[in-house]
This record gives sequence, structure tokens and C-alpha cells, in this order.
Amino acid sequence: MSRTMLNMKYRLRRTGRPFTKDFQIYFERDDDGVPVSPCHDIPLFADEYGGKVLNMVVEIPRWTNAKFEISRSKSLNPIGQDILDGNPRFTTSCFPYKGYLWNYGALPQTWEDPHSKHPDTGAKGDNDPLDACEIGQKIAQTGDVKQVKALGVLGLLDNGETDWKVMVIDVTDPLAENLHDIGDVEKHLPGLLDATRDWFRIYKVPDGDLPNEYALGGGFQDKKYADSVINDCSDAWKRLVSGKAKFGKISLDNTTLEGTPGKLDPNKVKLPPDEDLTPAPIEQDLGEWFFVDRDSLESSATASLDNSRLRIVLELEE
Repeated sequence: MSRTMLNMKYRLRRTGRPFTKDFQIYFERDDDGVPVSPCHDIPLFADEYGGKVLNMVVEIPRWTNAKFEISRSKSLNPIGQDILDGNPRFTTSCFPYKGYLWNYGALPQTWEDPHSKHPDTGAKGDNDPLDACEIGQKIAQTGDVKQVKALGVLGLLDNGETDWKVMVIDVTDPLAENLHDIGDVEKHLPGLLDATRDWFRIYKVPDGDLPNEYALGGGFQDKKYADSVINDCSDAWKRLVSGKAKFGKISLDNTTLEGTPGKLDPNKVKLPPDEDLTPAPIEQDLGEWFFVDRDSLESSATASLDNSRLRIVLELEE
């Protein structure tokens, strides 16, 4: 029996040991237990809000470091932990941040088309669903499905690919009634947007990578622009799931979309048994913080990374 209910619509089935490459989180509809894909079967728009509110699948809760993500290639796209060099990946904390600053996840039924160059970024999409940063007060859990509204968007250039970060807030959050556009975020949560831009720029530096770059001068675009990005990526997903776009190793398996090439008979889909296994030990010390010298990065983006950052280790209080 599943242990987590998601807004009375979806429940989770966990298999494998957490913090290993075998750990997976599958989704089922709560009313009838039909397995669903968080990429394809969960709708982009929440019907009970008249199509004005988005669904968001949470992958990484705020303040945590384990890099969970929806699998593009596995059938029904379960959430698993990203693997780097054969090991589960954890994002290093960069001073003054601890893990991720927001509840981080994806907007279902969207796709950043890797075959299409965006006119404003000059780069093709990153082949993933749209990323979303939920800035409400509540710390979510991996696999939660939140109802959110878009406030704006930041254009990241990650390894030469367009990687949009949509800023959203849970519609039930106490601040939601005051946040309607990106300017409201700066007004009511001053400093959060600057911290977000800074975080995405430096978070890979401790791993030996150069800092990320931004499209559109690194400025946050407003809700109208964010809505256009979401609509474009929704249209791209429709081409993808209908088989009209090159999809490579992306699994199109779904249980609800009649007439699509990936449609499965839900009565024949057998998910692994639900398990409650003890998490594996984490070899990486998540109590380490890295101080990244921003001035050095500004002066020379190609400078030796060993000279552009100073490592300091701080014991984090529980």
C-alpha cells in the first residue's frame, strides 16, 4: 500500500533503496490505481482552477541536496536519483546556500525541444520538461503534485542549451494572493531573485565546471513571457507525444492519451512492488559548504577553477 497521497489525486509507489541507482518513484491515480507518467499523464493545467493554474511535480524539496529527477528514458518516467560517474548525484552547497533554494521540479506535458532554437536565446532546448522553482513557505516532498501559478521565468544557458527556470508559487500559500507577476516577488521577497540567479550561476563550480551563463542578460522575464514559454513547450510536448517530433531515447509510454504511439493498456501495466527500504549511506559529506569567489569568476570566466574558488568547510547545525 502506498504511504503518500498527493492532493487526493495521485499516490506514490517506491521501489529500490533510496540514494542508490535502483531507487524509483512511480505514480498511480489515487481513485483507481491506474499507473501514470508524470511527464505525459498528469495534465499541465489543473482542471478545478479553470485552466489558469498549473500542476507541478516536485523532484527536489527545498534545502536538500539529492538530485532527484524524472527519468526521460524509462517507461512511465519514474522519479529517480541522477547518476554521475556511476554514483548517485548530490548537489554541493555553495555558501551561503544549503542545497536547493526552492521546491524544485517540473511542469508536466511540457518539453524543451532540442531540435528547435529559441529566437531570444539563440540556443536549442535541453530535451527536458520545463523546470519550475516553487517559492512558497511549505517544504514539499519528492513526488508531490502541487497546484501553482507562474510568476516569471529565468533563461539559463546550460552547456549551450536553453534551460528555462519558471518561478511559481503554490496557490494555497499565504503569499499567493499578493504574488501575481515577477515584480511582486522582488517587492514581497526582496533578494530571492538575485539569490536564484546567483545559485544557478555557481552551483556546478565546486564540481569543476565553469559558471553557467544566462540568456536575455540574466534578467527575469515577467509572467506574460513565462506564459509564452510554457505554451511553446506545451505545443512541443504535443508534437513529441503524438510521434511528430524526433524523440530519441525519451519514453512516450502513457496510460491515458488515446491515439498516441506510447499508449499502454493500463490493465497490462505491472509496476514493481511498493517497498520501504532503509536509505543507503551517503558517502559525500553534505555538511560541507564551498565558497565561490564571485569577483574572480567575473574577472575571468576561463580562469583556473582552483584559483577562482576557496573551499571552506562548515558544520551545519541540525
